Amino acid sequence: MFTRRHLAKLAAAALVATAGFSMPALADTAIKFTLDWKFEGPAAGFLLALDKGYFKDEGLDVTIDSGNGSVEAIPRVSTGTYQMGFGDINSLIKFLDEDPTQKVKAVMMVYERPTFAVVGRKSLGVTEDPKSLEGKKLGAPPPDGAFAQWKAFKEVAGIDDSNITIESIGFPVREPMLAKGDVDAVFGFAFSVILNLKAQGIADDDIATILMAENGLNLYGNSVLVNSDFAAENPEAVKGFLKALAKGFADAVANPEEGVAAVLKRNETLNTDIELERLSMANAMNIKTPYVVDNGFGGVDMERLAASIETLKVSMGLKGNVTAEQVFDASFLPAKEERMLP
Repeated sequence: MFTRRHLAKLAAAALVATAGFSMPALADTAIKFTLDWKFEGPAAGFLLALDKGYFKDEGLDVTIDSGNGSVEAIPRVSTGTYQMGFGDINSLIKFLDEDPTQKVKAVMMVYERPTFAVVGRKSLGVTEDPKSLEGKKLGAPPPDGAFAQWKAFKEVAGIDDSNITIESIGFPVREPMLAKGDVDAVFGFAFSVILNLKAQGIADDDIATILMAENGLNLYGNSVLVNSDFAAENPEAVKGFLKALAKGFADAVANPEEGVAAVLKRNETLNTDIELERLSMANAMNIKTPYVVDNGFGGVDMERLAASIETLKVSMGLKGNVTAEQVFDASFLPAKEERMLP
């Protein structure tokens, strides 16, 4: 039988035995994150958060991989292959409408205005008037988020598509085909197609950009996604990720040159000037919008999101199985003052 004195001696011996040894630090929470596309200028905010240690400061071990389209990021996250990712919220709504039990939701809006566009060449008869697409051949990559909105866009823009030809093409040949004149215009993210066309030798004054958001399509764009099971089990990790990301995007807006340098570290074949222009376009058109200036980066207007679901019933044939609250969860966002862009 142990007396108090025996217990005290045992405790003292244990302290001596462990003297000079420290407890191992808790491991950082690992998060695999998938981008929507390749390492290009608009990815700067994600990469700066990684390179500048913002994720690490939140106790996170983050890995960022390139993607293969803003639609394909969604199943990567829902299956748990990636804990978090970056994808088109409209395609997410379609995904959840088909199966509301899928384990994925949006937690931070990045492209407050979508980058969806049809980009053509003036020398091929395309102008900034959507009706100029009538009678033309349009190239459309099947997984492209912009092409997914064609049905709704042609309705709100009053486009007669009876004599429009849609040709299914891959992402790698999209801009080269337009540059060669094999198609008259293509679907895509504006900042991607425009800059890639210029890299193909097409002059600025020959590029005609039809932005869907400026022609009646009031939707949101790409958002940060999270696997629902991971979020439920690791809420503080998700909050820390978004806090770090807000800092990264603020830095990419304040110092785009620094952001592009982070991108070029991952892809040295890129042109610095082109990526700087691409990032500047994304900042101006999609990220630092008037709404974001007033309300902070990352949030949404739930009434507008609900209205966009009604629009998607036209473009994507939704069944009506999902609500705005099921799609976007704002509970992980930092306070508004931590999300203001410079």
